[in-house]
Amino acid sequence: MPFKVYLSGEIHTDWREQIVEGAAGLDVEFAAPVTDHDASDDCGVAILGEEPDKYWHDHKGAMVNAIRTRKGIADADVVVVRFGEKYKQWNAAFDAGYAAALGKSLIVLHPPEHDHPLKEVDAAALAVARTPQQVVAILRYVLDGQLPAGS
Repeated sequence: MPFKVYLSGEIHTDWREQIVEGAAGLDVEFAAPVTDHDASDDCGVAILGEEPDKYWHDHKGAMVNAIRTRKGIADADVVVVRFGEKYKQWNAAFDAGYAAALGKSLIVLHPPEHDHPLKEVDAAALAVARTPQQVVAILRYVLDGQLPAGS
């Protein structure tokens, strides 16, 4: 049975692809939110009908996206939440909190400059990684007991 990993958070870089490629050969199944920014923003109105008020436009999209997110987090053995450098990802913080509330193993991925603002999120995590390669190394160690070469 594959180890299930949900990749949540920032959608503006290729960190997910780096983890998936790095984990090749491991018995891992990855899931993630819709990472097409426009589709994610507009899914609610595209499916449920237009909204003249931007608040309700965004609200419909958030609710539809939450169906996928909740299922992905609930089914995961490990949840990886990436906080990027460019934007404040409030949804990522929510996903981390939801995963922690469900008792999921949580790996947080962010640069050192986010240590202070994310201290509560980091405190709920079992690991705080700086790079996608560190996430892969954690998965490899957890699944196969292998440390990175040169350790």
